[in-house]
Amino acid sequence: MASATLTSARSTYLLSEIIGLKARLNGKAIGRLHDVVVAESGKVPEVTYLWISRAFGHRSLMVPWSKVAELDPRGHVALAIEAFESYEGEPDEGQICLRDHLLDKKVLDCDDDEVEVVYDIKLTARNGHLYVTDVDCSRAGLLRRIGLSRLSKMIRNLAASLTEDTIPWTYVQPLPANMGSFRGDIKLNVLKAKLPEIHPVDLADILEEVEQADRMAIFNQLETEQAADTLEEVEPRVQREMVAALPVPRVAELLNDMTPAQAADVLAVLPGPNVDAILEKIDAEEASKIRLLLEKHEDHVLSFATSHYVTFPPQATVKQVMRRYRKAAKEADVVIYIYVTSADGTLLGVLDIKDLLKAELSDPLDAIMATNVVALREDDTVRTAAKVFSRYGFRALPIVGAGDILKGVIPFRDLMLAQRLV
Repeated sequence: MASATLTSARSTYLLSEIIGLKARLNGKAIGRLHDVVVAESGKVPEVTYLWISRAFGHRSLMVPWSKVAELDPRGHVALAIEAFESYEGEPDEGQICLRDHLLDKKVLDCDDDEVEVVYDIKLTARNGHLYVTDVDCSRAGLLRRIGLSRLSKMIRNLAASLTEDTIPWTYVQPLPANMGSFRGDIKLNVLKAKLPEIHPVDLADILEEVEQADRMAIFNQLETEQAADTLEEVEPRVQREMVAALPVPRVAELLNDMTPAQAADVLAVLPGPNVDAILEKIDAEEASKIRLLLEKHEDHVLSFATSHYVTFPPQATVKQVMRRYRKAAKEADVVIYIYVTSADGTLLGVLDIKDLLKAELSDPLDAIMATNVVALREDDTVRTAAKVFSRYGFRALPIVGAGDILKGVIPFRDLMLAQRLV
């Protein structure tokens, strides 16, 4: 069903981009795009109608794709129809509605193993037709699905781990003929093992979202290396549940595929007797290293902190700091950050030396410092500090006590020494 008058220059669309767009006729808003209706007539489904909902008791419209003049994800969908009466109605029982029938469905492989969840659907325009070409199961798709499209774009630009993770529609089995009663899952016509390998970080996110039974069913299908990498990425609560559900020999096998530090991080969430039973199944030398790390994990981070760092008051100007910095840094262990403190030692902010060099000489520190400071508490453990370093990537972290009094600073290299990693 070709569209002879479509003026949009776009060739691809995401369902999340266009659902809810205002529908306009001769420049006047007449409703919103509620859903997209498709037909499986070839290798991939083709869009046949746009389902337009209307307010104030007016009947919905079923507008053929050939009557769509413009589809602009940033603005509206323009229609080229005549009298409303000719297009009033709703989808028939057997028609496929992408939003109502497919979004949020589980994706199963041909062995009925759960693989993903459909968060978005990709549409491609070609020769005046609009086709469904992919289902989007990525974390970026999830963010768009819950209305955080700007965050999705920002994170996707910053992190390669959020690149699109789509499954071509050609892998999808034909959908049921009677879509009005469709309450099942989307099935693939390939085995899970033939899909592109899911990154352990992404797989960990999936495991955290599903029920324990489904979680273990997926996890038990993984090879040892991927299972070990995934287990390391799962949050502690889920780690505890998963390890408790696995046979001790299997846990030992997974830990043997990890470094001692990674293994200690996983075991740290378990009760002592469970840890002892697992370590008995591991090489004695490796088990000894893991025990040492587990003990260090519980040491307070303040024990490894330095008291030699650079501090300045908030009213000091960039010019004053630059004049005094060389002398202040001579005896400091941490020189890349400047800690801005009040007269009583309260930590007010942090300034990276690179930002100091870019600032105007007349700027006071409290005008250019970061006030949303990531800091450790004096009773935090080495294990907690390691997780904070891993999350934020700083080269040193301040440690504060009651009232945010600065107690010390721990460089990343010293934390590594505390964990016996270097």
